Amino acid sequence: MVIESEDLRRQSRTYTRLHTLMHRINADTLNAVHSKQRRHKARGVDGVTKDGYGQNLDTNISNLLSRMKTFSYRPLPVRRTYIPKANGKMRPLGIPSYEDKLVQGVMAGILNDIYEERFSDSSYGFRPGRKAHDVVRNIDHTIMTKKVNYILEADIKGFFDNVNHDWLMKFLEHDIADKNFLRYIKRFLIGGVMYGTERRKSEHGTPQGGLISPVLANVYLHYVLDLWVEKALKKHLKGEIHYVRYADDFVLMFQHERQAIKALEQLKVRLCKFGLEVAEDKTRILPMGRFEGTKAKFDFLGFTFINGKTRGGKYRLVVHTSKQRQKAKMQAEKKWLRGRLKKPITDTMKKVRIRLRGYSNYYGVNGNSHMLWNFYDYVRYTYYRMLNRRDQKGKLHRDKYLRIWNYHIQSPQVTVAIWNWKPMHT
Repeated sequence: MVIESEDLRRQSRTYTRLHTLMHRINADTLNAVHSKQRRHKARGVDGVTKDGYGQNLDTNISNLLSRMKTFSYRPLPVRRTYIPKANGKMRPLGIPSYEDKLVQGVMAGILNDIYEERFSDSSYGFRPGRKAHDVVRNIDHTIMTKKVNYILEADIKGFFDNVNHDWLMKFLEHDIADKNFLRYIKRFLIGGVMYGTERRKSEHGTPQGGLISPVLANVYLHYVLDLWVEKALKKHLKGEIHYVRYADDFVLMFQHERQAIKALEQLKVRLCKFGLEVAEDKTRILPMGRFEGTKAKFDFLGFTFINGKTRGGKYRLVVHTSKQRQKAKMQAEKKWLRGRLKKPITDTMKKVRIRLRGYSNYYGVNGNSHMLWNFYDYVRYTYYRMLNRRDQKGKLHRDKYLRIWNYHIQSPQVTVAIWNWKPMHT
């Protein structure tokens, strides 16, 4: 598998368009994707689980490949479900059928191998070896060391629901010459969505939740945004321009305010051409950087970036957990702790330690210690208060509670260095 992946990447570096990709969807690759599937995951409309499909795995995969060769295989509609977002709204997800997960998984791997050699160094989301912290480091380094005075904070309105299928297929055809491979991608795009017992057509968009959706989204934005910024925007506007994108979230950094205003006007035209638009209430230009000493701030990837100063009075870009995200995390912990009140305290403490570590692993960036402590103190106090409300007669003394807490829980600490950064090179 690794050898095949390296071979495909080499071909992508060598040839403009890739041929004969369908043979890479075979028993070995489908088996490999099957082995990576988690048990007890949400089921698609077929109701099939990993264990159920695996009972006759060789026969099932052989039958699937036969149907794919005769083009009688058609993806089932994804089952629509919703999960809560940090802002209180609900995010739509599409749960594919089990067999579709396998095919999508193999095709996503093929697409990733092709496009990792072609994607821009400015894009990070849904790519191997590129994490949200890399974007945070990039922004911090750029604002601290480059001629950045203004930020264009932009948001694409309902991106995943508005991807234009025709444009997406044109982008893919630019790099892929295997018509049968593209034919199956198109089938996944138009497979439809099940809302309960109602089936609806999917004439545009890529359902969030599908294994192939992240890379397709990156392909779309690679052509719509990344290449446009590099080949058009930076060449036609004056001054320094810097750009980073994580999935459908992106930030543009400018030396001059007039150029930022022009870029926003051109951005709206560019997105409109491809069936997209900016969310006006989430898009703005603001002063930011060591030459613009305002208290302006913007949120990105769960962090708030703020113009600040060091104790010595020098400029410092401050990076904190966003208040909205912090509040959502606190509410989630409170709800979780409430559901643990009948569980043994020691067992809950062990799980609290894991959850707090997970929080620190993401938000524990340089300069964010006080927000880590705020979250730590909130969880500690909330659990103590809940335990004493539960046991009115035999209250748990604070000293005893703190001994138990300190035995199991480590103090929060910075886990991610963002102040030392070197640009990535593809």
